[in-house]
Amino acid sequence: MKLLIIEDERDLSQSIVTYLGSEKYLCEQAFTYDEARMKIHLYDYDCILLDLMLPGGNGLDLLRDIRRRQNSVGVIIVSAKDSLNDKVKGLGIGADDYLSKPFHLPELSMRIYAIIRRKEFSANNFLHSNGLTIDLLSKAVSANGHNITLTRTEYELLLFFIGNRHKVISKGALAEHLSGDMADMLDNHDFVYTHIKNLKAKLAEAGCKDCIRNVYGTGYQWTET
Repeated sequence: MKLLIIEDERDLSQSIVTYLGSEKYLCEQAFTYDEARMKIHLYDYDCILLDLMLPGGNGLDLLRDIRRRQNSVGVIIVSAKDSLNDKVKGLGIGADDYLSKPFHLPELSMRIYAIIRRKEFSANNFLHSNGLTIDLLSKAVSANGHNITLTRTEYELLLFFIGNRHKVISKGALAEHLSGDMADMLDNHDFVYTHIKNLKAKLAEAGCKDCIRNVYGTGYQWTET
């Protein structure tokens, strides 16, 4: 799952990135209003952590922009401003949650998880597809009673495929999901093929064959039998 942390306090932002990275989230950062607006317009995210007071603008204006574009990404307002008025305004504009500073990182992680689970996977803790069972809370994958050990990237790929089941996903879209804004700086996206090859091999070994189909000249597709 890919997150955007919009927070101008760099030490706090980095501590969030470090903790959520250990929870297998891919995190990107924005430290100013303009940088955040640019990334929101260019890239897709599963959840956004949004500070209200930013250099160059107000976080509530970013939230208005997100919802005006009919972007349904989950948004958690993270702000030192703890007034009822700010909370009501944010939730009224379209925020999914509000967390006041200071906060505990495990609580932040659970709130992110709750939003992603509700929006992407119909509020289920377990995801089932093609004989696979994915425990979204523990991030464990199993098939036929046996655990499948995946790298963080392989796990991200698997969730992205199942979340977009039956859709053909381009290699460029996969590269952006896995590497975020770094994808634009890469000479090619061959690393995507490598990760998909490894994921397919592990799934096949567990008895889940032909889940990921190569659509020639277009991309890849998760198919359910």
